[in-house]
Amino acid sequence: MNTETKVKTKVDLVICNATEVITCTGNGMQEIGVIQNAWIAIKNDKIVGVGSEEEINNQFDIDNSANINASGKVVAPGFVDCHTHLVFNGSRVEEYAAKLAGNVAENLKELGITTGPNRTIELTRHAAEEELFQQAKKRMLSMLDYGITTIESKSGYGLTTESEIKILEVGRRLNRETPVDVLNTFLGAHGIPEGMTKSDYLEIIINEMIPKVGELKLAEFCDAWCDEGYFTAEESKKILQAGLQHGMKPKLHADAYSYIGGSDLAVEMNMVSVDHLNFTPVDVMEKLAKSEVTGVLMPALDFAVGHKQPFEARKMLDLGMNIALATDLCPACYTESMQFVINLACRLYKFTVEEAIKAATYGGALALNLDDRGVIQVGKLADLQIWDIPTYKHVAYELGTNIVETVIKDGKVVVRR
Repeated sequence: MNTETKVKTKVDLVICNATEVITCTGNGMQEIGVIQNAWIAIKNDKIVGVGSEEEINNQFDIDNSANINASGKVVAPGFVDCHTHLVFNGSRVEEYAAKLAGNVAENLKELGITTGPNRTIELTRHAAEEELFQQAKKRMLSMLDYGITTIESKSGYGLTTESEIKILEVGRRLNRETPVDVLNTFLGAHGIPEGMTKSDYLEIIINEMIPKVGELKLAEFCDAWCDEGYFTAEESKKILQAGLQHGMKPKLHADAYSYIGGSDLAVEMNMVSVDHLNFTPVDVMEKLAKSEVTGVLMPALDFAVGHKQPFEARKMLDLGMNIALATDLCPACYTESMQFVINLACRLYKFTVEEAIKAATYGGALALNLDDRGVIQVGKLADLQIWDIPTYKHVAYELGTNIVETVIKDGKVVVRR
């Protein structure tokens, strides 16, 4: 007679009695996977079990583990915010407020209000690294309170080698010194500095900035703004090819205010993501759907700037594109809440609640080339959030409230409200 007793795996943390667990697994952007009355077991920084109370008790030793009762609540993956400009100095609040009242550029100039990205570039260039760090850390910890556990942070508000590196150094420090994972993107091609020709600045980006950023290993990705008045598709290609040579995967701002071939370039180079896409033609959407490129959409930006072409992303979803939602946190779009982005995506972009949640989690991970998060699945990072709502559909229904009660990052509770 075999009397051998199976040794159960000890776990560190168990989430019990969740009314709903949103796994964000399943086919396409439409299926999110809902498990009712579920338990989740966590060991170290990984999810080791997802299932019923009986399944978790049979498989794991939970006697000495920490315990969170999620009865009446919803558990979802941590949000993955794949497009932000997290590190900058100051704000453009005076400009924003004046534009709300209908003041045009001439009025703003008369009022002595400096406008646009050049204002932020001026402020950021002259800020000390510590000052930038403290401002960005405050924003980032607020984003964590809203359930965001992974953030992409772009440079681009320096446009000199020294200041671009300073911004990226702040991103690296945020990654080291806070619970949130921060991935850097070099975006020296965010504009053209005043008093410099584009050709001269291209030389600096390709032959000075990118080699230096690559040498210091300061960025995972390289980005460029491909739009009228910024960089052409051919210029963007040269920038991103240089980035690849120095270990940075390509991403692209494209089709935001015009269509000049940026989204085609994203397909050609098999980029990690292509972002904005307001003017992307349907035939290019079809190419993107057949590719592995993730489209990143930012309805909060369209809302904040009163975009002249807020578009129906419904077509992209119907064609089968992989889609991510992002905050685009920046001086022109100051939101720290992915929940607000979901509200807007459902109302303005015609996403279903399920599509919006999946785009803000699994889709964001795709847009950062990460396969270890964005879903609730055995073996994945234990980056989770617990929502104090009776069903997941409240995330789109509740406007302006923070539904997050608890945030778990790498298996540890980092927010408990």
